[in-house]
Amino acid sequence: MSEFRYLGTSATGQVVHGVLNATNRREAKRRIDDLCQRHRVHLTAFQRKVGFVYRAQRGGQKPIQGQQRAFCKEEVENGLRKLNYRVVWVRRKWLDFRIKPPAKDVVMFIRICSDLLRERLPYEEILNLLIGDTRNRTLAETLREIHQDLRDGRDGHAVFGKHADVLGRFTAYMLSVASTSGNMAEVYDSTATFLERNEEFKKNLKSALIMPVVIVLALVCAVVYYVGYVFPATAEMFVRLGIELPRMTRLTMGLSHFLRDHIFWLAPAFWGMLLGVVLFFRTATGRYHLDRQIIRIPVIGPLFHRTSIEIFARVFYALYSGAGENIAVIRTAAEACRNRYMERQIKEVAVPMMLKEGRGLVEALESTEVFTSAAISRFRSGQEAGSLRTTAFQLANYYERETTYRMKNVVELTNVCVSLLIMVVMMGLTFVSSETAMIRPKNPLAM
Repeated sequence: MSEFRYLGTSATGQVVHGVLNATNRREAKRRIDDLCQRHRVHLTAFQRKVGFVYRAQRGGQKPIQGQQRAFCKEEVENGLRKLNYRVVWVRRKWLDFRIKPPAKDVVMFIRICSDLLRERLPYEEILNLLIGDTRNRTLAETLREIHQDLRDGRDGHAVFGKHADVLGRFTAYMLSVASTSGNMAEVYDSTATFLERNEEFKKNLKSALIMPVVIVLALVCAVVYYVGYVFPATAEMFVRLGIELPRMTRLTMGLSHFLRDHIFWLAPAFWGMLLGVVLFFRTATGRYHLDRQIIRIPVIGPLFHRTSIEIFARVFYALYSGAGENIAVIRTAAEACRNRYMERQIKEVAVPMMLKEGRGLVEALESTEVFTSAAISRFRSGQEAGSLRTTAFQLANYYERETTYRMKNVVELTNVCVSLLIMVVMMGLTFVSSETAMIRPKNPLAM
């Protein structure tokens, strides 16, 4: 998110100023205009925090160059002068876009924080160490801003929330919770474990699907090329000689002619339909329907389902002691479970039952019909024993091991299915080719 600063005067002549975070300038301007209209404030200045490049020198030392984000050039100059630097020049950084750092860098930052917090090193010193050692420029700038905002006494939710585009929405929320909890090390450790598990799942899923997808696409292209161009060269020769073609050969010839005659609209229609499906599934409605059906797919569906339950249980364990309010914990765990269907069921079924009807946690979760019987049984046992948080941790670890074994089975099954598909296609092509090769003209001299 970008940071914007506004300045104005009220109806009584009092100066009004403030800072807000927004995804873009249009959203920030709309929110500021609404704010000014409600409070009858005349807007006089509207600035966005951007990057500046500077060159400065202290005493007889060698001049240094650096970057700093600020609302205006004068703000950078004043900051350097307060540090006893002589400003050589300050220039606006026009190509000021921030590339999201790799997930592994964010995980490393959280894991290092967790380890050093357990060694009781002050959080301010940890940030100072990481700012100097972090190689990714975007992450380093983000840590520098977090360090400065925390030193200025800003609220943790506002400090980390404005960096949700860099750290991730869930990560930013967890770090903001850690800043107000009494056990930062444990929250950081749980967050790092969740992110590591999430990245490991994505990596394994890509390795399981990328090669089969590439092989299937290559196979489809080869079949289309064979049917559209290679096969007709032989079969059409028999047609010109007036030889009757076998049934399979005739069907293949018809498909070949159809592909060649309509390729100019078939190809755009296919890619357009594929693009439309992808764009639909990227919308909130499309993602909801995709997540609803994906957990019902044989073999791979239970893998996604149990992974989402694992994430829910792990986040619930991480926040149950620090967040205080159970409803807030349930909502956050639902948002993190990476399944929009499960998230909506928990928010729209379980949470209202707990708030309006006073139902217990286990009864409310069971009514959503998105948790396995084993998960509900474990939650019920934990609730009865008064160890719900520990039970959630055990459930997360159990499903972590189960999904790891299931992933191996999915990889093996996918490879077997691809091999069978290749065998079936090759058998079909061989059958058609052999049928064509066995065609004999009624009059051999006609050849």
